[in-house]
Amino acid sequence: MAATKPLTNTKPITRTALRKLIDQLPESELVAAHRYLRYLRDEGDPVLQALLNAPIDDEPETEEERRAVEEAKEDIRAGRVVSLEEIKKEFGL
Repeated sequence: MAATKPLTNTKPITRTALRKLIDQLPESELVAAHRYLRYLRDEGDPVLQALLNAPIDDEPETEEERRAVEEAKEDIRAGRVVSLEEIKKEFGL
């Protein structure tokens, strides 16, 4: 087995350099590279980590919550809704 070259490059690593490296990968390694890059992206996102590690909501739905959901569904069926675009316009967004 050949020894691998240590990563002692003093140049900063850029997205362009990473893209070039990805372009040089054999097709058989693309799935592994994709999984690893997604892992790196997701591990660096504290909000995503908090969501992934949040406890399951195990409280039973209350009768009040059940009624509110049914009321909301009825509003949707009856067309009593406001679009996101209308809300944005109302708030000047």
